[in-house]
Amino acid sequence: MIKSDRSFYNWLMTNRNTVSANEIQQFANNAFLDSAFPKQSTNFDDISKYLEENTTYLISMTTFDKAWDIYQADR
Repeated sequence: MIKSDRSFYNWLMTNRNTVSANEIQQFANNAFLDSAFPKQSTNFDDISKYLEENTTYLISMTTFDKAWDIYQADR
């Protein structure tokens, strides 16, 4: 099986939900509105640093960590 080279952002967008049923869906909704999000990145450190330094919409980095784990499992 060939591993996907889909970016984290691309994967995250598959989790968007306008009723925001859970924290990952809310993260996806907010990332969609963030024009500066590193959309092409597949690198944990790059995305994590961006979120820590440039966003206020992510209440806890634990949400990113959970989303990243699911993203990695889907790859």
